[in-house]
Amino acid sequence: MTDESFDDRLLPVPEGLDGERVDVAIARLLGLSRTRVADLIAAGQVRVDGVVPAKSARLAAGSWLEVRVPRPGPPRPPVIPTPVADMAVVYDDPDIVVVDKPAGVAAHPSPGWEGATVLGALLAAGYRVATSGAAERQGIVHRLDVGTSGLMVVAKSERAYSTLKRAFREREVHKIYHALVQGHPDPVRGTIDAPIDRHPVHEFRFAVVAGGKPSVTHYTTLEALPAASLLEIELETGRTHQIRVHMAAIRHPCVGDLMYGADPTFAARLGLDRQWLHAVRLRFTHPILGSPIELTSSYPPDLDRALRIVRQAA
Repeated sequence: MTDESFDDRLLPVPEGLDGERVDVAIARLLGLSRTRVADLIAAGQVRVDGVVPAKSARLAAGSWLEVRVPRPGPPRPPVIPTPVADMAVVYDDPDIVVVDKPAGVAAHPSPGWEGATVLGALLAAGYRVATSGAAERQGIVHRLDVGTSGLMVVAKSERAYSTLKRAFREREVHKIYHALVQGHPDPVRGTIDAPIDRHPVHEFRFAVVAGGKPSVTHYTTLEALPAASLLEIELETGRTHQIRVHMAAIRHPCVGDLMYGADPTFAARLGLDRQWLHAVRLRFTHPILGSPIELTSSYPPDLDRALRIVRQAA
């Protein structure tokens, strides 16, 4: 079965590449970067004689390589300076900048999005970021949803970009979130290990689906409140909408997250027009200096107010 969004390549391994690493060989054969090839291998888009290899596996002459290369999508919108008055810069040096992203701001431009972006806000403030990555998301090494607030790091130098991308891929960056969810998860501390991919029916949504990408979320209940629980959540993987999808899957959606089944009446009573989800702590090793960095962010006014209302009902 073919997929029109991919170009499928079937290639024999020539004698000249006998014993070569699979990522190096594919990079040479197809003219791709080794980083791009590593991403394809990690996504299961490469097979050697029908088996998905490790990127460091060695090839034998005469073996067959199957490579699925995504076709370019529609042109992406350019980054336009978009000042964001309430987006604070909490750390800045020649290699990285960490911002406290408010809700309602996207990480980078995308088709159909006409609002403010982190990259646009940095550009408007005079910052220059790494040129690595797709044109519309240069410097972006991880993202927060438009409706999620909190800490987000952006690479300013090329070396920082490649090092941070690897650190996120190898799960060396600790991302801690707080979420107010409906009900009371049982057990109060646990791990959700369930694959995530695009929703089979609803566009722009994601879901737990068989054959999806491995996704692991750890949670701990900080406070059990009337009709809701305040959780601390650490992501082991970083899938789109991961916390929102996983909490909805265990029937405890984030308060205010109407896309994933939250009670709209409860959200209205708390004055929320987005999910109660905030990236409160970010811990990583500086990509150039090698020193540990740990940053924290306070709840923004809308989440703080909603939490106080729930606490007062106790």
